[in-house]
Amino acid sequence: MRRVTRLITVTVLGALALSGCSGGDGATPSAGTSVSPAAGGQGGGAYAVITHGAPGDSFWDVVKNGAEAAGRQYGAKVTYQGDGDPAKQAQLIDQAVSEKVDGVVVSMANPDALKESVTTAVAAGIPVVTINSGADRSKEFGAITHVGQSEEVAGRGAGEKLRAEGVTKLLCVIHEAGNVGLDQRCGGATATLGGTVERLQVDVSNLADATSKIKAKLQSDRSVNGVLTLNPAVAARDAIADGGSKAKLATFDLSADVVDAIEAGEILFAVDQQQYLQGWLPITFLYLYKSNLNTVGGGLPVNTGPGFVTKENAAQVAKLAQGGTR
Repeated sequence: MRRVTRLITVTVLGALALSGCSGGDGATPSAGTSVSPAAGGQGGGAYAVITHGAPGDSFWDVVKNGAEAAGRQYGAKVTYQGDGDPAKQAQLIDQAVSEKVDGVVVSMANPDALKESVTTAVAAGIPVVTINSGADRSKEFGAITHVGQSEEVAGRGAGEKLRAEGVTKLLCVIHEAGNVGLDQRCGGATATLGGTVERLQVDVSNLADATSKIKAKLQSDRSVNGVLTLNPAVAARDAIADGGSKAKLATFDLSADVVDAIEAGEILFAVDQQQYLQGWLPITFLYLYKSNLNTVGGGLPVNTGPGFVTKENAAQVAKLAQGGTR
């Protein structure tokens, strides 16, 4: 037991220093599914990661990278699937339960739509770790922990930094209708800005339309001197430039374009929730639960952020982003 504990400890520390689902029959995964091959078999278990991220989304690609890297580290099989439709996401959870995986990782942008599927997994004896969204419902649904950031706290941090930059009227751009985490981000910024915050709904899947809507708002209300976007799309940057606005821009989350824009002085900062950890840590926690019945967090979420990427550290982060870990 002493040797096992020592091995697990070294493995976890090594993972942090660097910062699923299959029934095991060898079947080829369906389209849109990414599988991390088990290193040396499935001794580390089989885990399903099911998120609300659309395929090809740069943010969720980093989460997937983290989960798959952890799977390779622990000799586990990890299957990643994402679908922005809550009903389809629930079906993916149900499928994972039917395949008797060793653990499920799920993001809960719409917790009510996933409640039945998540609680069914828990009732079947399958440990669940929630990530990214739905922290306030995670314990209620029976998950062993939540990995992510407090969206309200992150929003407060953004509001404080924007206030220090002289922003008095802020446009908070919401890109996913019904995502509770995005409302919490805007709410946090409202609490600390000390000025006026107005919300604008756009569709992130149509960047041209999102840019047009932001541009129209900035042109119709020249008193808006700050814009906060809640995802790494750069539509707001283009809207500010095309509309001749002098509004200062900040964003949540990272992409290569965002890091470049920060380096160029076009974006003040990005609120970084270090999403690689939202893939890596849940697989680590499920592996520890399977192998040693460990739980992490003591009933409280495990925070991966917020951190801030500014012009001072953007170059360093850009190098890491090339490897798919930021």
